[in-house]
Order: sequence, then structure tokens, then C-alpha cells
Amino acid sequence: MVSGGQGVYLWFLARELTRLGHRVDVIVGPPYPDPMPFATSVTHVHDERFWGKWFSRDRSLLLPRPQPLRIFEPLNFWSFGATWFGFLPEPFAFSVRAWRRVAARLAAGERWDIVHDVQSLGWGLLGIRALGLPVVTTIHHPLSVDRRTSFVRDRTLREALGTMTFYPVGMQACVARQLDRVFTSSAASARQLQADFGIDPQRLCMVANGVDTDLFSPDAGVARNPSEILCVARASDPNKGVRTLVEALALLPEPASVTLVDEDHPENPARLRAAELGCSHRLRIVGRVSTEALLGLYRRAALVAVPSRFEGFGLPAAEAMACGTPVVATAAGALPEVLQRGGGGILVPHDHPEALAKGILSLLEQPAARLELGMRGRRGITQAYSWPSVAAATTEVYAETLAAARAWRGRPASSTTSASNGSRRASPSSPASEA
Repeated sequence: MVSGGQGVYLWFLARELTRLGHRVDVIVGPPYPDPMPFATSVTHVHDERFWGKWFSRDRSLLLPRPQPLRIFEPLNFWSFGATWFGFLPEPFAFSVRAWRRVAARLAAGERWDIVHDVQSLGWGLLGIRALGLPVVTTIHHPLSVDRRTSFVRDRTLREALGTMTFYPVGMQACVARQLDRVFTSSAASARQLQADFGIDPQRLCMVANGVDTDLFSPDAGVARNPSEILCVARASDPNKGVRTLVEALALLPEPASVTLVDEDHPENPARLRAAELGCSHRLRIVGRVSTEALLGLYRRAALVAVPSRFEGFGLPAAEAMACGTPVVATAAGALPEVLQRGGGGILVPHDHPEALAKGILSLLEQPAARLELGMRGRRGITQAYSWPSVAAATTEVYAETLAAARAWRGRPASSTTSASNGSRRASPSSPASEA
């Protein structure tokens, strides 16, 4: 996968829904997920991604290429201005572009039963709902969590003010409260959504994330490196706790080493901290990797470290256990839930390098315990988080949402979301459109 956790979730959920016989049309913005040949259609919504370009020293990159005058198109111009003033424009811009495409396709005669947003939560979703389509969303964790973490990183008043303006928390909270249902993947995330976004608990649906347990699986032909610790996280995000892991590495005896799946550049915070602590020779940053390469890393590592301050689910922990690799994770967010259900790891306090080092060392010194935890984790993840069961639970919520929407509108099943003559027949648990 090339698009992070949300892209992974989108890709696998869409695949499983089609396997259950549903029609799925996907509308997605950058970074785009891997090809989705199982979907009825995949629409790539272009975005200039001004925020990312803003940090380039070459300001000429800000202009759209090869047509620089496209910067004066309304949404592009607004996004550029929002970036200039420190706002993150992408969620709003994507939602409006998705709304336009949905409206145009409805006008052309296409019909869907339901729209499933994956954490964009822009104002355009309310426009889609106004078209008569029930809209649900998946929120892995509220953006307020990221904002609080950013405040921890800020060192000046200017940086703190930048954090205040950057995150569109108000928009996302307001939109989420008005959608038909909100999926989330853990009790920890549900508590945060109620506290931070004010979402009615009756509209929260607890459906765990899934893991492709056929793909993420052990391979006896891959030899384990008994001293290699794998971490899949962005060091630039304080919420991921990579700094704590590097500090724990400095406390571990050689030959213990960390392989970090993260952007490989000279200013990576993990690399800088490792240099300060004198353990940079035991830190390897491999950049963004393909799914196949990631599988190999999971299968080769002695253990996987997940040192986060908060996780709405903790996909690397679940993927590692599915591969038969034990996990040392922090007792933060949903990680205790995932490790309890998976059974393939141990928990340590977060933000505590000494405790993390002790937990890692205890497993590095016990090959038999690692093997036992690996087998137990594989069994637990397969039973708790397989994608077919997650998709089936998701479609049950779709059906409930459609029934409630039709009852509220006081009209029978034939509506703007039902199939029309000449289009494929829709049923309450059939086509889904993901935006």
C-alpha cells in the first residue's frame, strides 16, 4: 500500500464488500491507494497538495503543472490561500470535489444506496447527504488527538498558534455529528469521539479494523533475525513515540538494532536523536516500502515495537501478530484492546524508554517466549480481525442505516438511492459508494 492506514482500510474494505456481492464505486484523493480492479469504478480526485509543497524551498513548485493558471480555479485558489494562512485545506477541498462528482453522476442516472466516507469529514459530505444519500464515516481517531500531540511538540508561541489554525477539528466535529452513522475501531477511539467531537453514543458503531490474514501470515522459510526490532511509524509524528524507541535502543545492549519503516532523509527526527545518543549505527531507516517488502520485514524481525502515545487501532501491531511476530507495545489508546484480543505481545507504559527497553530485552533474551507469543498472536488475530467478518459487520450497519433513513423520510425503498431502469439493481445491503 502507498497511502497509509486510511488507504489500507479503504482498499481492503472495498475488496471484501465486492466479494460479498456488493457494487462499490470509489472516489479517492491523493495519496492514491494501490489499483482496485475489483471495484466497479475508481475515480481519482486531483488535488494540488499545496500544504506539502509549501515546505519546499522552490516556491515555483506551488504552481500547478503543466498548467500554472489552474491556480485561479476556485478550489485551487482557496486551497492555496488556506495554506498561506496556515490551514490544512485538503479535507474540505476533497469533500467538495467528491460532492460535485456524486451530484453529476446522480444527474446522469447512477444510483447508490449509501456513501461511506473514510475520515475526510469535510463540509461537502453534508452536500452529499442533502442529495438524499445516507452518509456514514469511519473515524480511526479524532483529529483532536493529533492536535494535542502537536502541542507537545511545539516549542514557541508561534508554533502553538500554527497548531491551533492547522487542524480542521471544528469542521470535522460538526460534520461527524450530522452524519447517519460513525464507525470506529476501538473503545478508546469511541471515548475520544464522544468527548472531543460530541458524537451521540447511539450513532457510534464499534466495528474493528481488519487484517488480511491470508496476506499477513507467517513464513517458515524466512529466517528470524534474533536481534532485529521492527517499527512501522512516522518519526515526525510525536504521537507515534519513535523518539521513545530510539531512547530505549540506546539502553539496549548490542547487537540489538531497530529497523524503522519511515521516510529516509537526513533530517529524520529518529536519525537525529540516535546520533545524539550514539546509537545511529544500530538504526536503519528503510523509507516507504511495498507491501511485499513490509511482509518480509515483519517475518524477519525478532519482534515489533509499537511505542505510540495513542492509537485508534494500531494496525502494525495487528499485522505483526498476523505474521507470527511478537509485539512490545505501549498501554495507550486501543493497543491494550488489540493485544488482549490478539494475545501476541506485552504492554509497557508509554513515554518510558526504560520500561520499553526492559520489555524488548525480556523478549530478545527468550526465543521460546517469542515463538509462543507469535503462535498465540497469529491465532488471536485470525479469530478477531479477519476482513470477511469485518466487512459482514459493516454491511449490517449499512442495512440498519438505510432502514432508519427510509423510516425517517417516511417513504418506501424506492428513492434517489435505489436502482432505476437501466442501472444495476440496488438493495438495502447492496451497492456502496466510498468517498
